[in-house]
Amino acid sequence: MQQTKTAFISIVGRPNVGKSSILNILLGQKIAIVSNKPQTTRTRIMGVLTIDETQLVFTDTPGYHRAKNKLGERMVKAVGESIAGVDVCLFVAEGQGELRDTELELIESFKKNNIPAVLAINKIDKIKNKDQLALRIAELSKHYDFLAVVPVSAVKGDGMDVLKDELIKIAQPGVHYFPDDTLTDQPERVLAAEIIREKLLRLLQKEIPHGIAVSIEKMREREDREILDIEAVIYCEKESHKGIIIGKGGTMLKKVSTYARQDMEGFFGCRINLQCWLKVKEGWRNKEGLIHNFGLD
Repeated sequence: MQQTKTAFISIVGRPNVGKSSILNILLGQKIAIVSNKPQTTRTRIMGVLTIDETQLVFTDTPGYHRAKNKLGERMVKAVGESIAGVDVCLFVAEGQGELRDTELELIESFKKNNIPAVLAINKIDKIKNKDQLALRIAELSKHYDFLAVVPVSAVKGDGMDVLKDELIKIAQPGVHYFPDDTLTDQPERVLAAEIIREKLLRLLQKEIPHGIAVSIEKMREREDREILDIEAVIYCEKESHKGIIIGKGGTMLKKVSTYARQDMEGFFGCRINLQCWLKVKEGWRNKEGLIHNFGLD
């Protein structure tokens, strides 16, 4: 009988570098929402990948950034807490563009906590000059001795098998802390709320999505077990945003609900009856009580 192995891995990096996309591909199942807007991920999301005797326990974190409100402060705190106590950090960066101060701060936290790290250079499909990739790898390696450096494209899947193999190498002898068929620790209500928020992020104007929260008020399976009834409330910060989210004749809200329902049916494996309502909670991102009520602490 082969000995079981385990590794706890925190995925970190600045906003919008593709951390959640990488997690979803590694797991082979979408559990974290993705969009082209920064700070999509708000809380720590755990994903579990078990391959034969090896179990990798991932924590996807919010993008490390300069906080502008209490919600942002919670997000940055979540990143710091996720680094301490893990076996390794998966540091995700892009292959081009300016190296941010926040990224250097993350590297300093690796040193401070004496945490090994693997570097994944994402979005290599967007790099036209491959010399730029070599320069970025050299630049980052100058600041930290990474266990491995793996160029990847989360969009096209390039390099993801190599990255998975490198992470499996890190696992040490130990028990599996979760059943081998576990995918995530996220409750179904949270997953449903995040699916709705993803559609809002993708469809709405730039300034509105980050002022939105979603709460699942009801989630009940019918007696015949063929339909799952879900009632959700979408909260926005300003009265002026309400009409934009609803759209002319309700078209935007209907589109959000339709796309979310389709995703939910694929994930939950049953028919979904989704009802969405809209409420205004001004300045909720700076109110501790509301942040807690929305499960973002």
